[in-house]
Amino acid sequence: MAYQAGDTILDDQYNTFVNSSSSPFGYNHFAGTGSGEYGLGQTPIATVTAGDTITASQWNTLFTSMDTIANHTNDTLTTRSAVSAGDTIAIKAAVEADLATLAASVAAGCPNATALTTSAAKQTSSADNAWYSSHVVEHSVTFADADTMRHFFNAGGKIRITGDRTGDGTSGLPVAQNQTTDKDAEWDNLLAGVGNIDIGAQSTTRSGSGENIDTNGLANGFHDLGTGYTVLLKLLDDTSPYTTNYIEVSAKLDAAVGTAVTMTVKYDMQDASADTSFETDNTSGIDSEVDRVGITRVRTFVISPNNTQGLSANITESSTAVVGNTTTTGSATPAPAG
Repeated sequence: MAYQAGDTILDDQYNTFVNSSSSPFGYNHFAGTGSGEYGLGQTPIATVTAGDTITASQWNTLFTSMDTIANHTNDTLTTRSAVSAGDTIAIKAAVEADLATLAASVAAGCPNATALTTSAAKQTSSADNAWYSSHVVEHSVTFADADTMRHFFNAGGKIRITGDRTGDGTSGLPVAQNQTTDKDAEWDNLLAGVGNIDIGAQSTTRSGSGENIDTNGLANGFHDLGTGYTVLLKLLDDTSPYTTNYIEVSAKLDAAVGTAVTMTVKYDMQDASADTSFETDNTSGIDSEVDRVGITRVRTFVISPNNTQGLSANITESSTAVVGNTTTTGSATPAPAG
């Protein structure tokens, strides 16, 4: 039965607004524990017993709770006045529609939420030295339990992984040779092209632009991941002779969503171009084309939903760890002058 403004509210309809776990979803399902893409970990609202009178206080609890979640999701709900004792208890306009709006925002991972805190780098892994061949980093982020992990992403939380370069390909060579090379500049461009990779509930974003996309898996988010790595982005250098160099970012869970407590992210840098040997020194005694990548660094951050706009508490991870950090390097000594 569809209720209209002015109809008398029945206890079973109130309980649907509060507790329905099927569409139209009730408040407790998208804001309480929920399951899958629904649930924010907030305190549930009590239902009423068949035949009970629904009090003004109970109505106001529902309305206030809806408004509180809307503050976090940044949704606009129908304006309603509070119910007072002695009022005729009737359906308020658009309650069901507003509940559907909030449920949809939660299912999408609260994409408009701004009550988020970006951590300092939780883990940092750097290359052992300047290298060619590869630098592969894996970091893990673990939550207290599976529900906390779901609530984190459902409320707008994200895991960020980013790479940069902190030393040139000539690092460790004589001072006269300690200069930026063409390869260094191209790796800077490729790293900037990836930018920040932010893994959200239903999708992943890349803050960089340009270069050549080989694999675009950015439509995948936390709820799409399995126990094997899903490639979120593979980006190739767009400048010859480095067009086979690439960065690939992937993520996986330790179990299915609803059981998983850990996400592992992998940042894989491959220097696959053919220029993998040092060139002869030029007449100035400076190696003209040092064919190594500089010192590369990978950092992982956590972007956590906080309680400044509606949530009852901050939702964040319990621990992070370095799972792997492997550098395959070339010789640190250039060829002698010829």
